[in-house]
Amino acid sequence: MNTLIKAVETWLPTPDGSLLEFGGGLYGRATAFGAISRSLCFGRGEGLPGRAWYDGQPIVLKELDGSYFRRADVARDAGYTCAIGLPLFHGDALSGVVVLFCGPNRHEDGDGEDGAVELWRHNARVSSDMTLVDGYFGSRVAGSFAAISRDTYLPRGTGLPGLAWQKGAAVLIDDLGQAGKFVRADSAAELGINRGLAIPCATPSDDAYVLTLLSTADTPIALRVECWAPDDGHLGLQRVFGFCERMGALRASEGGTVLAGSIGKAFASGVPVINEHAETEPGMVGDAARDAGLSALVAVPVMTNDGVGEVIALYF
Repeated sequence: MNTLIKAVETWLPTPDGSLLEFGGGLYGRATAFGAISRSLCFGRGEGLPGRAWYDGQPIVLKELDGSYFRRADVARDAGYTCAIGLPLFHGDALSGVVVLFCGPNRHEDGDGEDGAVELWRHNARVSSDMTLVDGYFGSRVAGSFAAISRDTYLPRGTGLPGLAWQKGAAVLIDDLGQAGKFVRADSAAELGINRGLAIPCATPSDDAYVLTLLSTADTPIALRVECWAPDDGHLGLQRVFGFCERMGALRASEGGTVLAGSIGKAFASGVPVINEHAETEPGMVGDAARDAGLSALVAVPVMTNDGVGEVIALYF
């Protein structure tokens, strides 16, 4: 099955904090791109990982060719047309940068790009609302939906990005047609956009950022999406929400408690973790991955002012 996210990689600070080095990657069949990536490192302000570090905020890079993206030629060969740099900050300290790649999917009627990735920001000096910074809109959903998004102002608690801003936590809406939860529901429905994930992004600035991933039924965000947060006794992590393309909605009560593995490590360290063999995860995480035929996962900590608030797990 095609997914909105085609590849993912992590870049981690070196011990002396002077560079970002390769932390892990999931590239599917793009083995050449993966081989080149594993040999690289980035200084502050260099390439997409270094620029996200330097700017201190997420970046949606819609055009790789002719940009500061260092691997544009081989990315084009791999079919990647967009990259999102997501820096993970606790205060001013960077724990890592997650890079997500998107690109066209092959359909019966030709190649096209489904879904969208949006970056929203609240800048109190400009507005009391959250507005769109930039977005990657697939060719099959561009046009009117992108125009509406650019003209949309979201008060705190309104719409998918506004809900994540208000909660300070990730929000997944399985059906964007639910009344009152997605401001652009009618336009999204016309284009087949049915599911959205919003992730708040902590930065060193006072601005609030939310990264939103919007997908269609044919092109889900990932094969499985989960959010894990501390249980009531702070003895482990419990699933807050989840959706699996092969199993449907996942109730929080079905997740059990996670103490170790990639999800537990990401929560404890604040560092993103990639496991290319999801079935090797301990306990119910590995069992669920095996049962659903999922091969890999990335665990992304969601940072807050107090540290790690929760972990988003994306499976492929």
